[in-house]
Amino acid sequence: MNEAVAPPMGMLAELTHRCPLACPYCSNPLTLQQAANELDTTTWLRVLDEAAGLGVLQVHFSGGEPLVRTDLETLIAHAAKRGLYSNLITSGMTMTAARARALADAGLDHAQLSLQDTEAEGADYFAGSKHSLAKKQAAAAMLREAELPLTINAVMHRGNLAHLEAMIDMALALDAGRLEVAHVQYYGWALRNRAALMPTRAQIDVATEIVTAARARLSGRLVIDYVVPDYYASRPKACMGGWARRFFNVDPAGNVLPCHAAQTITSLHFDTVREKSLGDIWRNSAAFNQFRGTDWMPEPCQGCERREIDWGGCRCQALALTGDAAATDPACGLSPQHAMMHEIAVAEAAAPAPEFIYRRMR
Repeated sequence: MNEAVAPPMGMLAELTHRCPLACPYCSNPLTLQQAANELDTTTWLRVLDEAAGLGVLQVHFSGGEPLVRTDLETLIAHAAKRGLYSNLITSGMTMTAARARALADAGLDHAQLSLQDTEAEGADYFAGSKHSLAKKQAAAAMLREAELPLTINAVMHRGNLAHLEAMIDMALALDAGRLEVAHVQYYGWALRNRAALMPTRAQIDVATEIVTAARARLSGRLVIDYVVPDYYASRPKACMGGWARRFFNVDPAGNVLPCHAAQTITSLHFDTVREKSLGDIWRNSAAFNQFRGTDWMPEPCQGCERREIDWGGCRCQALALTGDAAATDPACGLSPQHAMMHEIAVAEAAAPAPEFIYRRMR
């Protein structure tokens, strides 16, 4: 075993890809895992045990929609028993007051609820569903009634950025303690809808001003996280804190990934908890070690003073835009493809938005 590898901090437990929504920017893989392929309760309990033994501190229960799993409370209770901080990432579409209370009683520490818009028509359009806003507002009230801390996840794009101030007000009205204003990141299904989602630079600038002012105005009342789209960046972000450095993802079928989009890199083989332990995979997996650290980096990354800050940026984005997962992330101003990335953003944002391509689980 490679004992020199530091332990991970967090695990994203994707319990299912089943979901009542059909968001055009869905971050799940292009090929979704069917219900018949999902890990059973016993296996997930073992995975939680191994995660705790590996040094994981936080487990984020996600999907799809994790509420469709009838064993969710069992898994949360087991995470609590093993001393893991648990966070539920949910659409809230099927939440009930009884379920919210059961989740809290099981030991859930925190909930994150997605909002697509602040107006009912837009919310339904962006979620590919009906009555989504009312259901989500009700879910927020149920979670807070159960005394669960609440974060609102607001995925922003050209279609809803005009409502950013209203989104901040809604987060306050829903008694959230945190708001994540996250511009769409263009991997997987979102890449298919990039032309329909890409904002203009002017929209980004206005959004940044709004967030900056709101942070100052609401300090002590609402924490606001802000993630801008890479297409307008000059430096790449440290995706997931660096490839296989701090986090990993277990998908519904048990595949262990350095990030939720990693399966777009089809040249890599990802091990499964059905066959190997988490510790073995974390330390020794060829896929995890492929882009771990800095030795793999090409120039100009290899000689860059920021190489242990951004860790080379996003491998999935590099592949999507250059055809080479080992290339310099085009979000970096030093990348030979940086100008091309910016030109794509400007051209698509200036053109009329095409209709969304919704994703439905077959």
